[in-house]
Amino acid sequence: MIGETATNRHLATVTGKDAITFLQGLLTNDVLPLGQAPGLVWAAFLSPQGKYLADLFVVNTGAALLLDLPAGLAEDVLKRLSMYRLRADVQITPTTDLFVTRGLGGSPEGGFADPRHPALGWRRYGTACGTPPRIDWDSLRVANLIPEATVELIPNDSYILEWGFERLHGVDFRKGCYVGQEVTARMKHKTELRKGIARVLVSGPIEIGTEITAEGKAVGHVFTQSGGQAIAYLRYDRVSDTMTAGGVAVMFLEKNDA
Repeated sequence: MIGETATNRHLATVTGKDAITFLQGLLTNDVLPLGQAPGLVWAAFLSPQGKYLADLFVVNTGAALLLDLPAGLAEDVLKRLSMYRLRADVQITPTTDLFVTRGLGGSPEGGFADPRHPALGWRRYGTACGTPPRIDWDSLRVANLIPEATVELIPNDSYILEWGFERLHGVDFRKGCYVGQEVTARMKHKTELRKGIARVLVSGPIEIGTEITAEGKAVGHVFTQSGGQAIAYLRYDRVSDTMTAGGVAVMFLEKNDA
């Protein structure tokens, strides 16, 4: 099983005796198991204020420890990681001789199930390039409420719990401290989320980012669309049967915890 090339991804190798503990202190998920065996973990990197900077996969392939980053955010993330390195024995080096391939169904040899959702299939890392992209990933993301970097997830703006990171196994509340942990924990334990990701019906195409309104009040925004449905970001207490976006009717279907 070859799989297709995952476009718009950037890979970096992580080496040094402090590599795992360094990442453990920065990311929202528990990566310590990757120091013991091959595996794949999805996590977020946050600002000290608890806002999203990037999401990434950390993978132990058995041969190397890698960061699998959105290409558009990779340069900034790697620069920020280097600022935290201080005296830690860790080196993060961009690589261009490895590729990410992915596909649906069970994982092939050397592959790892995508930890976010079974519908997203598997990911594999190596020197072999895959086929051109052909899977409708947007349709899968809309159907399963899975946000995408720089589309739904906006650096220095998004809060990960509003975008489903707990449901998608991207945050661990038992692992201890990481950058942005205090704000994230407070949102989890002391407040009820009033805003967040939702799936909606749309009666026609809408430009990504278009504001949703109802009775003259802002309700949220529409993002990725597929098959008459879309990912939206909504203020839940303003959801109504009269929502529109850009002159197109919008109907609420389900929110993040559904």
